[in-house]
Amino acid sequence: MKANRHLAVFAKAPRLGAVKTRLAADIGNEGALEFYRQTLTGVLARLSTDATWQCWISLTPDAAVTAPPFWPDTYNAISQGTGDLGDRMARTIEALPPGPVALIGADIPAIEPHHIEAAFTALEDHDTVFGPAADGGYWLVGSNRSFGMAEMFKNVRWSTQHALADTLINVTAHGKSSARLETLEDIDDGAAYQKWLTNALSGGA
Repeated sequence: MKANRHLAVFAKAPRLGAVKTRLAADIGNEGALEFYRQTLTGVLARLSTDATWQCWISLTPDAAVTAPPFWPDTYNAISQGTGDLGDRMARTIEALPPGPVALIGADIPAIEPHHIEAAFTALEDHDTVFGPAADGGYWLVGSNRSFGMAEMFKNVRWSTQHALADTLINVTAHGKSSARLETLEDIDDGAAYQKWLTNALSGGA
C-alpha cells in the first residue's frame, strides 16, 4: 500500500427517503434505496481489494460514523460536517493525512479500481484531476492539495450542468493545472436508471 495516497468515498447512510431523491421521484423511495445500497456496497468492495491507497468513507449524517457500520473494515470513517456540498467536500479532503486525495461519489456503478489508479497517476504531474459525469458534474475530484479546497469549490453551482465548468474556473484562477478522466454516467433520474439497467442486463458496465 502507498500510505500517502488517499481515496475518500463520499456517502450518505442508506436510509429510506434520504438517498437519491431525484431518482426516487421516478422509481420510488424503495427502488432508489435498493439501487443506492447495491451500488455503494459494490463500489466500496471493489475499490478496497488489493488497493494501493488508504480507504476512507466520509459520511452524512455525522451520527452515522458511530452507528453500526455498513462499510467494510478496510475503510476509516469520518464525518462530512455541515454546509453545502463544496464545504463538505473541502472539509473531507483537508481532514485526511498528507498526500494526494481522490474523492468520489458513492452512486456511480461503473467506477473501477483502474479509474482511481488513473486519478493518482494524473496527480503526479497535475494539481487537480476530475472524472466528468455526463450531466455536467463530476464523479471524481482529486487534488495534490497545493491550494485551499474551499477556494476550489467557491461559487460552484452544484447539481447543475455547470458544476464542473465552475470548478475548473476556480482551478485556473489560482494558476493550477487539471487533468480529466473518462466520462461516466451519474444515475440521478429515471431515464439514466433505465439506461443503466438495460445496459447491465445486456452484460454491459
